[in-house]
Amino acid sequence: MSHWQELERKYYMQTFERVPLTIVRGQGARVWDEDGKEYLDFVGGWAANILGHCHPAVCEAVTKQVQTLIHASNTFYTIPQIQLAELLVKNSCFHKVFFGNSGLEANEGAFKLARRYGKLNLKGAYEIITANDSFHGRSLATIAATGQPKHQQPFTPMPAGFVNVPFNDIEVIKKATTPQTCAVMLEPLQGEGGVTAAHEDYLRAVRAWCDQKGILLILDEIQTGLGRTGTLFAYEQYGIEPDIMTLAKGLAGGLPIGALLAKDKAAVFTPGEHGSTYGGNPVACAAGVAALTFILEQDVPANCRKMGQRLMAGLQSLKTKYPFVTDVRGRGLLQAMEFNRNIAESVKVACMGRRLLVNRLKPNTLRFMPPLIINRDDVAEALGILDEVLGSDKLEPSADNH
Repeated sequence: MSHWQELERKYYMQTFERVPLTIVRGQGARVWDEDGKEYLDFVGGWAANILGHCHPAVCEAVTKQVQTLIHASNTFYTIPQIQLAELLVKNSCFHKVFFGNSGLEANEGAFKLARRYGKLNLKGAYEIITANDSFHGRSLATIAATGQPKHQQPFTPMPAGFVNVPFNDIEVIKKATTPQTCAVMLEPLQGEGGVTAAHEDYLRAVRAWCDQKGILLILDEIQTGLGRTGTLFAYEQYGIEPDIMTLAKGLAGGLPIGALLAKDKAAVFTPGEHGSTYGGNPVACAAGVAALTFILEQDVPANCRKMGQRLMAGLQSLKTKYPFVTDVRGRGLLQAMEFNRNIAESVKVACMGRRLLVNRLKPNTLRFMPPLIINRDDVAEALGILDEVLGSDKLEPSADNH
């Protein structure tokens, strides 16, 4: 254990299952540790480093902004905030934006907006239907919305107003809908839940049901938005438009930001009903303008599709080669590999030993979420290392059942 890791254990709340690696520098799809060792990063800041580490466009925008205006509060107008809102609206199906500091805050805002809509239009309806194995954040309200008991049980009782149902089943949504229902909230692709995509007809059926019942459809695109699945937003692949959408992760190229987007009919907040001290601050928004502009002008989603296809083909080949690989799945550059036993931790550690960083999603599942700017050499290198690791005879199942 290094000096810094010892200090972390002494001073920081032990809330993270950290790997024994202290990252001190990043550039593109690479990071370096305190000993100068280089690693290929297929974790990507949990999908936040969408353009890689220290992207020049983001660094230039942040440097310029931090020397000009860091913070002013939302009592006043600031230009980067308005510029980023305009970019998002002009490149999506939505009409209004609100900025927070994280995905959690974006989802909290979505809950409030849906409840406000229910109070104004649905006789006070306040319940939101969400999916099992979803992930919407770690506040009390967002873990109540998150359909994973392991996140809920340490903090029960849960706040009222959320109904968790199985994913990819329209009939259970219909059965769960009552006069108290104001919205359905789903992820187009469940990242934390196992990289499970919505079926092709599922979101269309949910959209039709919400229209029939006069309730809102909310899509959590915190992990799937900004090109991650191969289109700017995942909802585009399903031929539907949600009423509300939440974004975060890669929106500011690695800086903390969250966004709540809504169509006019759902944008029912009035002054004083929602707010944030730091949300939409000039530095994060300047980074967001730079990142989103680069994504659009350079057609980053197209690279994501191409590299995603290469990665998927390579993972499928490894599945054929190694019988204990039972599934590979995902879209764009959000993919997973599942094993028939709990060796994901062992594979992750072995990959790190060969200078590749991957995410152990579950005891038997790895997740890959590299920057969207990776190239064919990066994909080939990652697949080569993974092949070496899977071919070794030193993969030990873990007792971890979390």
